[in-house]
Amino acid sequence: MASNSTPTYIYFLLISSLALPLISSPIKTLVLPIAKHSSTSQYLTTLYQRTPLVPINLVINLGGPFLWVSCDNSRYNSSSYRSAQCKSPLCSLTHKFLNIQPQCSNNTCMITAENVITSKISSGSLSIDVLSLRATNGLNPTNLTSIPRFVFWCAPEFLLQGLPSGSTGILGLGHSQLSLPTQLANQYNFTEKFAICLSPSTNSNGVIFIGEEPYVFFPGIDISKILIYTPLAITSKNAREFSDPHEYWINVRYIRINGRHVPLNSSYTKIKTKFSTINPYTILETSVYNSVTNYFIREAIAANNTLVDEVAPFRVCFSTAEETGSLTRPGMPFVDLMLQSEIVFWRIFEPNLMVPVNNNTACLGFLDGGINQKYGIIVGGYQLEDNFVEFDMVKSRLGFTSSLLLRETSCDSFNFTNNSG
Repeated sequence: MASNSTPTYIYFLLISSLALPLISSPIKTLVLPIAKHSSTSQYLTTLYQRTPLVPINLVINLGGPFLWVSCDNSRYNSSSYRSAQCKSPLCSLTHKFLNIQPQCSNNTCMITAENVITSKISSGSLSIDVLSLRATNGLNPTNLTSIPRFVFWCAPEFLLQGLPSGSTGILGLGHSQLSLPTQLANQYNFTEKFAICLSPSTNSNGVIFIGEEPYVFFPGIDISKILIYTPLAITSKNAREFSDPHEYWINVRYIRINGRHVPLNSSYTKIKTKFSTINPYTILETSVYNSVTNYFIREAIAANNTLVDEVAPFRVCFSTAEETGSLTRPGMPFVDLMLQSEIVFWRIFEPNLMVPVNNNTACLGFLDGGINQKYGIIVGGYQLEDNFVEFDMVKSRLGFTSSLLLRETSCDSFNFTNNSG
Protein backbone atom coordinates (compact mmCIF):
# COMPACT_ATOMS: atom_id res chain seq x y z
CA MET A 1 0.00 0.00 0.00
CA ALA A 2 1.26 3.48 -0.84
CA SER A 3 2.48 5.59 2.00
CA ASN A 4 0.36 8.55 3.05
CA SER A 5 3.40 10.59 3.99
CA THR A 6 5.96 12.55 2.06
CA PRO A 7 9.34 10.74 1.75
CA THR A 8 11.92 11.72 4.37
CA TYR A 9 14.35 13.17 1.84
CA ILE A 10 11.60 15.48 0.52
CA TYR A 11 10.88 16.68 4.06
CA PHE A 12 14.55 17.57 4.50
CA LEU A 13 14.33 19.77 1.41
CA LEU A 14 11.13 21.40 2.63
CA ILE A 15 12.49 22.28 6.05
CA SER A 16 15.73 23.71 4.68
CA SER A 17 13.88 25.75 2.06
CA LEU A 18 11.28 27.27 4.37
CA ALA A 19 14.07 28.52 6.62
CA LEU A 20 15.48 30.64 3.79
CA PRO A 21 14.68 34.31 3.16
CA LEU A 22 12.86 35.31 -0.01
CA ILE A 23 15.28 36.16 -2.78
CA SER A 24 15.51 39.70 -4.17
CA SER A 25 18.20 39.41 -6.89
CA PRO A 26 17.27 38.69 -10.55
CA ILE A 27 16.05 35.15 -11.16
CA LYS A 28 17.34 33.20 -14.16
CA THR A 29 16.47 29.63 -13.18
CA LEU A 30 14.24 27.83 -10.71
CA VAL A 31 14.52 24.25 -9.55
CA LEU A 32 12.21 21.53 -8.23
CA PRO A 33 12.93 18.03 -6.91
CA ILE A 34 11.25 14.99 -8.48
CA ALA A 35 10.36 11.91 -6.45
CA LYS A 36 9.24 8.62 -8.02
CA HIS A 37 6.25 7.07 -6.25
CA SER A 38 6.94 3.40 -5.59
CA SER A 39 3.53 1.80 -6.14
CA THR A 40 2.21 3.93 -9.02
CA SER A 41 5.47 4.87 -10.82
CA GLN A 42 4.15 8.42 -11.05
CA TYR A 43 6.57 11.31 -10.59
CA LEU A 44 5.86 13.95 -7.96
CA THR A 45 7.30 17.30 -7.03
CA THR A 46 6.88 19.57 -4.04
CA LEU A 47 6.50 23.33 -4.05
CA TYR A 48 4.85 25.91 -1.77
CA GLN A 49 1.59 27.78 -2.05
CA ARG A 50 -0.72 30.08 -0.06
CA THR A 51 -0.32 32.46 2.87
CA PRO A 52 1.15 31.21 5.09
CA LEU A 53 3.19 28.96 2.79
CA VAL A 54 2.52 25.23 2.95
CA PRO A 55 4.16 22.44 0.90
CA ILE A 56 1.99 20.82 -1.76
CA ASN A 57 2.81 17.51 -3.45
CA LEU A 58 1.84 17.38 -7.11
CA VAL A 59 1.93 14.70 -9.81
CA ILE A 60 3.96 15.91 -12.80
CA ASN A 61 2.14 15.98 -16.14
CA LEU A 62 4.50 16.94 -18.94
CA GLY A 63 1.60 17.85 -21.23
CA GLY A 64 -0.74 19.41 -18.66
CA PRO A 65 -2.02 22.95 -19.41
CA PHE A 66 -1.92 24.28 -15.83
CA LEU A 67 -1.46 23.51 -12.15
CA TRP A 68 -4.48 22.29 -10.24
CA VAL A 69 -5.03 21.46 -6.58
CA SER A 70 -7.96 20.33 -4.48
CA CYS A 71 -9.54 23.26 -2.63
CA ASP A 72 -12.42 21.48 -0.91
CA ASN A 73 -13.27 21.81 2.78
CA SER A 74 -10.27 22.26 5.06
CA ARG A 75 -7.68 21.37 2.41
CA TYR A 76 -7.20 24.98 1.35
CA ASN A 77 -6.64 27.87 3.77
CA SER A 78 -4.94 31.04 2.55
CA SER A 79 -5.32 34.74 3.27
CA SER A 80 -3.99 35.61 -0.20
CA TYR A 81 -6.36 33.38 -2.20
CA ARG A 82 -8.90 34.83 -4.58
CA SER A 83 -10.95 33.43 -7.43
CA ALA A 84 -11.11 35.00 -10.88
CA GLN A 85 -14.35 36.87 -11.41
CA CYS A 86 -16.74 36.33 -14.27
CA LYS A 87 -16.06 38.52 -17.30
CA SER A 88 -12.66 39.48 -15.91
CA PRO A 89 -9.83 39.68 -18.50
CA LEU A 90 -8.29 36.50 -17.04
CA CYS A 91 -11.56 34.60 -17.29
CA SER A 92 -12.15 35.81 -20.85
CA LEU A 93 -8.66 34.77 -21.94
CA THR A 94 -9.07 31.13 -20.82
CA HIS A 95 -10.95 30.37 -24.01
CA LYS A 96 -8.06 31.73 -26.05
CA PHE A 97 -5.35 30.17 -23.89
CA LEU A 98 -6.90 26.77 -23.19
CA ASN A 99 -9.73 26.32 -25.70
CA ILE A 100 -12.04 26.03 -22.68
CA GLN A 101 -15.30 27.97 -22.56
CA PRO A 102 -15.58 29.44 -19.04
CA GLN A 103 -18.86 29.41 -17.15
CA CYS A 104 -20.21 31.70 -14.42
CA SER A 105 -21.24 30.68 -10.89
CA ASN A 106 -21.74 33.21 -8.08
CA ASN A 107 -19.60 35.67 -10.05
CA THR A 108 -16.76 33.11 -10.11
CA CYS A 109 -15.03 32.05 -13.33
CA MET A 110 -15.51 28.29 -13.66
CA ILE A 111 -13.68 26.04 -16.13
CA THR A 112 -13.80 22.32 -16.83
CA ALA A 113 -10.71 20.13 -16.69
CA GLU A 114 -9.74 16.53 -16.03
CA ASN A 115 -7.62 14.19 -13.97
CA VAL A 116 -5.49 12.81 -16.81
CA ILE A 117 -4.77 9.59 -14.89
CA THR A 118 -8.42 8.59 -14.34
CA SER A 119 -9.96 10.66 -17.18
CA LYS A 120 -12.51 12.04 -14.70
CA ILE A 121 -13.76 15.52 -15.59
CA SER A 122 -15.08 18.25 -13.33
CA SER A 123 -15.73 21.95 -13.09
CA GLY A 124 -13.74 24.18 -10.75
CA SER A 125 -12.83 27.81 -10.20
CA LEU A 126 -10.00 29.63 -11.93
CA SER A 127 -8.00 30.96 -8.99
CA ILE A 128 -5.02 33.11 -7.97
CA ASP A 129 -2.65 32.75 -5.03
CA VAL A 130 0.98 32.96 -3.95
CA LEU A 131 3.29 30.24 -5.29
CA SER A 132 6.87 29.74 -4.08
CA LEU A 133 9.79 27.59 -5.19
CA ARG A 134 13.55 27.72 -5.08
CA ALA A 135 15.93 29.55 -7.39
CA THR A 136 19.22 28.00 -8.47
CA ASN A 137 22.57 29.06 -9.88
CA GLY A 138 22.75 25.76 -11.75
CA LEU A 139 25.05 24.26 -9.10
CA ASN A 140 22.80 24.30 -6.01
CA PRO A 141 19.43 25.65 -4.95
CA THR A 142 19.71 29.18 -3.58
CA ASN A 143 16.78 30.95 -1.94
CA LEU A 144 13.02 30.77 -1.99
CA THR A 145 11.20 33.09 -4.38
CA SER A 146 7.49 33.87 -4.58
CA ILE A 147 5.07 34.65 -7.40
CA PRO A 148 2.26 36.68 -5.79
CA ARG A 149 -0.37 36.16 -8.51
CA PHE A 150 0.02 32.63 -9.79
CA VAL A 151 -2.98 31.35 -11.74
CA PHE A 152 -4.20 27.80 -11.08
CA TRP A 153 -7.33 25.67 -11.13
CA CYS A 154 -9.19 24.87 -7.92
CA ALA A 155 -10.54 21.31 -8.25
CA PRO A 156 -13.07 19.36 -6.18
CA GLU A 157 -11.65 16.78 -3.81
CA PHE A 158 -13.05 13.74 -5.63
CA LEU A 159 -10.74 14.51 -8.55
CA LEU A 160 -7.80 13.39 -6.37
CA GLN A 161 -8.99 9.79 -6.73
CA GLY A 162 -6.39 7.78 -8.63
CA LEU A 163 -3.49 10.03 -7.63
CA PRO A 164 -0.72 8.76 -5.32
CA SER A 165 -1.52 9.07 -1.63
CA GLY A 166 -0.42 12.39 -0.19
CA SER A 167 -0.65 14.31 -3.47
CA THR A 168 -2.99 17.28 -3.70
CA GLY A 169 -3.16 17.84 -7.45
CA ILE A 170 -1.29 17.86 -10.75
CA LEU A 171 1.47 20.15 -12.01
CA GLY A 172 1.08 20.93 -15.71
CA LEU A 173 4.28 21.65 -17.65
CA GLY A 174 2.61 21.77 -21.07
CA HIS A 175 2.76 24.38 -23.81
CA SER A 176 0.14 26.75 -22.40
CA GLN A 177 -0.03 30.36 -21.22
CA LEU A 178 -1.07 29.07 -17.79
CA SER A 179 1.52 26.30 -17.36
CA LEU A 180 4.21 26.65 -14.71
CA PRO A 181 7.12 27.26 -17.15
CA THR A 182 5.24 29.98 -19.05
CA GLN A 183 4.00 31.82 -15.96
CA LEU A 184 7.49 31.77 -14.44
CA ALA A 185 9.11 32.97 -17.69
CA ASN A 186 6.64 35.86 -17.82
CA GLN A 187 7.16 36.69 -14.15
CA TYR A 188 10.98 36.73 -14.26
CA ASN A 189 11.55 37.62 -17.92
CA PHE A 190 13.74 34.63 -18.71
CA THR A 191 13.73 32.23 -21.66
CA GLU A 192 10.65 30.05 -21.87
CA LYS A 193 12.19 26.63 -21.48
CA PHE A 194 12.57 23.89 -18.91
CA ALA A 195 14.47 20.65 -18.47
CA ILE A 196 13.51 17.45 -16.71
CA CYS A 197 15.60 14.55 -15.43
CA LEU A 198 13.80 11.58 -13.85
CA SER A 199 15.56 9.33 -11.37
CA PRO A 200 14.66 5.61 -11.47
CA SER A 201 15.11 5.41 -7.70
CA THR A 202 12.29 5.89 -5.21
CA ASN A 203 14.88 6.91 -2.61
CA SER A 204 16.57 9.84 -4.36
CA ASN A 205 15.50 12.91 -6.30
CA GLY A 206 15.44 13.75 -9.96
CA VAL A 207 15.21 17.41 -10.94
CA ILE A 208 13.31 20.01 -12.98
CA PHE A 209 15.06 23.20 -14.11
CA ILE A 210 12.87 26.08 -15.31
CA GLY A 211 14.77 28.83 -17.10
CA GLU A 212 18.40 29.17 -18.13
CA GLU A 213 21.39 26.82 -18.01
CA PRO A 214 23.86 25.74 -16.59
CA TYR A 215 22.62 22.37 -15.30
CA VAL A 216 25.53 21.05 -13.27
CA PHE A 217 25.54 17.45 -12.01
CA PHE A 218 28.13 15.60 -9.94
CA PRO A 219 31.07 15.38 -10.58
CA GLY A 220 30.87 18.88 -12.13
CA ILE A 221 29.32 18.06 -15.52
CA ASP A 222 27.31 20.87 -17.14
CA ILE A 223 24.65 18.89 -18.98
CA SER A 224 23.80 21.87 -21.21
CA LYS A 225 27.17 21.38 -22.94
CA ILE A 226 26.41 17.84 -24.09
CA LEU A 227 22.83 18.18 -25.35
CA ILE A 228 21.85 16.93 -28.80
CA TYR A 229 19.04 18.90 -30.46
CA THR A 230 16.11 18.03 -32.67
CA PRO A 231 13.15 20.20 -33.78
CA LEU A 232 10.31 20.29 -31.27
CA ALA A 233 6.87 20.30 -32.85
CA ILE A 234 4.89 22.91 -30.95
CA THR A 235 1.26 23.72 -31.65
CA SER A 236 0.33 27.37 -31.27
CA LYS A 237 -0.91 28.17 -27.78
CA ASN A 238 -3.92 29.82 -29.40
CA ALA A 239 -4.75 26.90 -31.71
CA ARG A 240 -8.24 25.55 -31.11
CA GLU A 241 -8.43 22.90 -33.79
CA PHE A 242 -5.80 20.60 -32.28
CA SER A 243 -7.16 18.20 -29.65
CA ASP A 244 -4.10 18.28 -27.39
CA PRO A 245 -2.19 21.51 -28.14
CA HIS A 246 -0.32 21.43 -24.82
CA GLU A 247 1.68 18.26 -25.54
CA TYR A 248 5.31 18.14 -26.69
CA TRP A 249 6.21 15.93 -29.64
CA ILE A 250 8.88 15.30 -32.25
CA ASN A 251 9.04 13.51 -35.58
CA VAL A 252 10.98 10.24 -35.67
CA ARG A 253 12.02 9.29 -39.22
CA TYR A 254 12.46 5.60 -38.50
CA ILE A 255 13.62 3.12 -35.84
CA ARG A 256 16.82 1.08 -35.71
CA ILE A 257 17.55 -1.93 -33.53
CA ASN A 258 21.21 -2.86 -33.13
CA GLY A 259 21.94 -0.39 -35.93
CA ARG A 260 19.54 -2.06 -38.39
CA HIS A 261 16.52 -0.35 -39.93
CA VAL A 262 13.19 -1.77 -38.65
CA PRO A 263 10.67 -2.14 -41.51
CA LEU A 264 7.43 -0.32 -40.69
CA ASN A 265 4.04 0.08 -42.32
CA SER A 266 4.46 2.13 -45.52
CA SER A 267 2.04 4.75 -44.15
CA TYR A 268 4.74 5.82 -41.68
CA THR A 269 6.86 8.36 -43.55
CA LYS A 270 7.52 9.82 -40.11
CA ILE A 271 6.45 8.73 -36.65
CA LYS A 272 4.74 11.33 -34.48
CA THR A 273 6.32 10.86 -31.05
CA LYS A 274 5.26 12.54 -27.81
CA PHE A 275 6.69 12.48 -24.30
CA SER A 276 4.71 11.53 -21.21
CA THR A 277 5.44 11.45 -17.50
CA ILE A 278 1.96 10.03 -16.86
CA ASN A 279 2.48 6.80 -18.82
CA PRO A 280 4.98 4.62 -16.93
CA TYR A 281 6.14 2.82 -20.09
CA THR A 282 6.43 3.59 -23.79
CA ILE A 283 3.31 2.89 -25.84
CA LEU A 284 3.48 2.10 -29.56
CA GLU A 285 0.72 2.07 -32.17
CA THR A 286 -0.05 -1.58 -33.00
CA SER A 287 1.75 -1.84 -36.35
CA VAL A 288 4.83 -0.10 -34.91
CA TYR A 289 4.67 -2.33 -31.83
CA ASN A 290 4.50 -5.52 -33.88
CA SER A 291 7.41 -4.54 -36.12
CA VAL A 292 9.62 -3.37 -33.25
CA THR A 293 8.97 -6.34 -30.95
CA ASN A 294 9.42 -8.93 -33.70
CA TYR A 295 12.73 -7.38 -34.71
CA PHE A 296 13.82 -7.00 -31.08
CA ILE A 297 13.08 -10.67 -30.34
CA ARG A 298 15.09 -11.76 -33.37
CA GLU A 299 18.11 -9.68 -32.35
CA ALA A 300 17.89 -10.70 -28.69
CA ILE A 301 17.73 -14.42 -29.50
CA ALA A 302 20.68 -14.02 -31.88
CA ALA A 303 22.64 -12.72 -28.87
CA ASN A 304 21.77 -15.93 -26.95
CA ASN A 305 18.96 -14.48 -24.83
CA THR A 306 16.15 -16.87 -23.89
CA LEU A 307 12.56 -15.84 -24.58
CA VAL A 308 10.18 -16.80 -21.73
CA ASP A 309 6.46 -16.49 -20.96
CA GLU A 310 5.00 -13.00 -20.96
CA VAL A 311 4.32 -11.18 -17.69
CA ALA A 312 1.46 -8.67 -17.77
CA PRO A 313 1.33 -5.95 -18.90
CA PHE A 314 4.37 -6.88 -21.01
CA ARG A 315 4.37 -9.38 -23.87
CA VAL A 316 8.09 -9.74 -24.62
CA CYS A 317 10.11 -11.20 -21.75
CA PHE A 318 13.50 -12.86 -21.39
CA SER A 319 15.32 -14.92 -18.81
CA THR A 320 17.91 -13.07 -16.73
CA ALA A 321 19.30 -16.20 -15.09
CA GLU A 322 22.53 -15.93 -17.10
CA GLU A 323 22.52 -12.20 -17.80
CA THR A 324 25.86 -10.81 -18.97
CA GLY A 325 24.78 -7.43 -20.29
CA SER A 326 25.96 -3.98 -19.29
CA LEU A 327 25.28 -0.45 -20.48
CA THR A 328 28.19 -0.25 -22.92
CA ARG A 329 28.27 -3.93 -23.93
CA PRO A 330 24.59 -4.83 -23.69
CA GLY A 331 23.36 -8.39 -23.78
CA MET A 332 20.10 -6.96 -25.12
CA PRO A 333 19.69 -4.99 -28.35
CA PHE A 334 19.68 -1.20 -28.24
CA VAL A 335 17.02 0.92 -29.94
CA ASP A 336 17.62 4.13 -31.91
CA LEU A 337 14.94 6.72 -32.62
CA MET A 338 16.30 8.26 -35.83
CA LEU A 339 15.70 12.00 -36.07
CA GLN A 340 16.49 14.71 -38.63
CA SER A 341 19.63 13.06 -40.05
CA GLU A 342 21.62 9.83 -39.93
CA ILE A 343 23.90 11.26 -37.24
CA VAL A 344 21.13 12.54 -34.96
CA PHE A 345 19.37 9.83 -32.98
CA TRP A 346 18.18 9.03 -29.48
CA ARG A 347 19.73 5.73 -28.41
CA ILE A 348 17.88 3.72 -25.75
CA PHE A 349 20.00 1.20 -23.87
CA GLU A 350 19.10 -1.88 -21.85
CA PRO A 351 18.54 -0.08 -18.49
CA ASN A 352 15.73 1.94 -20.14
CA LEU A 353 14.40 -0.97 -22.21
CA MET A 354 14.24 -3.97 -19.91
CA VAL A 355 11.97 -3.93 -16.85
CA PRO A 356 12.85 -6.47 -14.13
CA VAL A 357 9.61 -8.22 -13.13
CA ASN A 358 11.08 -10.92 -10.86
CA ASN A 359 14.44 -12.45 -9.97
CA ASN A 360 14.70 -14.41 -13.22
CA THR A 361 12.80 -12.34 -15.79
CA ALA A 362 13.00 -8.92 -17.44
CA CYS A 363 10.52 -7.66 -20.02
CA LEU A 364 10.72 -5.14 -22.84
CA GLY A 365 9.08 -1.98 -21.47
CA PHE A 366 6.99 -1.27 -24.59
CA LEU A 367 3.20 -1.65 -24.67
CA ASP A 368 0.71 -2.04 -27.53
CA GLY A 369 -1.48 1.08 -27.70
CA GLY A 370 -3.89 -0.24 -30.32
CA ILE A 371 -4.55 0.70 -33.93
CA ASN A 372 -6.28 4.00 -33.13
CA GLN A 373 -3.48 5.58 -31.12
CA LYS A 374 -2.89 9.10 -32.44
CA TYR A 375 0.86 9.01 -31.81
CA GLY A 376 3.03 6.30 -33.30
CA ILE A 377 5.15 6.46 -30.14
CA ILE A 378 4.41 7.77 -26.65
CA VAL A 379 7.70 7.76 -24.76
CA GLY A 380 6.93 6.86 -21.15
CA GLY A 381 8.62 7.66 -17.88
CA TYR A 382 10.73 4.48 -17.65
CA GLN A 383 12.41 5.25 -20.97
CA LEU A 384 13.10 8.85 -19.85
CA GLU A 385 14.79 7.93 -16.57
CA ASP A 386 18.44 9.00 -16.29
CA ASN A 387 18.04 10.82 -19.61
CA PHE A 388 18.21 14.62 -19.47
CA VAL A 389 15.58 16.33 -21.65
CA GLU A 390 15.25 20.07 -22.32
CA PHE A 391 12.13 21.65 -23.86
CA ASP A 392 12.94 25.01 -25.45
CA MET A 393 9.76 26.74 -26.61
CA VAL A 394 11.53 29.88 -27.88
CA LYS A 395 13.83 27.98 -30.27
CA SER A 396 11.28 25.19 -30.85
CA ARG A 397 13.80 22.48 -30.12
CA LEU A 398 14.23 19.48 -27.87
CA GLY A 399 17.60 18.84 -26.25
CA PHE A 400 18.48 15.35 -25.00
CA THR A 401 21.45 13.32 -23.82
CA SER A 402 20.59 9.62 -24.06
CA SER A 403 21.58 7.80 -20.86
CA LEU A 404 23.57 9.90 -18.40
CA LEU A 405 25.12 6.68 -17.09
CA LEU A 406 27.43 6.83 -20.11
CA ARG A 407 28.75 10.10 -18.67
CA GLU A 408 29.22 8.53 -15.22
CA THR A 409 26.47 10.66 -13.74
CA SER A 410 22.71 10.29 -13.25
CA CYS A 411 19.51 12.24 -12.68
CA ASP A 412 19.89 12.08 -8.89
CA SER A 413 23.31 13.78 -9.07
CA PHE A 414 22.16 17.39 -8.80
CA ASN A 415 23.23 18.78 -5.42
CA PHE A 416 20.05 19.83 -3.61
CA THR A 417 22.06 21.08 -0.61
CA ASN A 418 21.48 24.81 -0.26
CA ASN A 419 24.57 26.94 -0.89
CA SER A 420 23.17 30.47 -0.78
CA GLY A 421 25.58 31.64 1.90
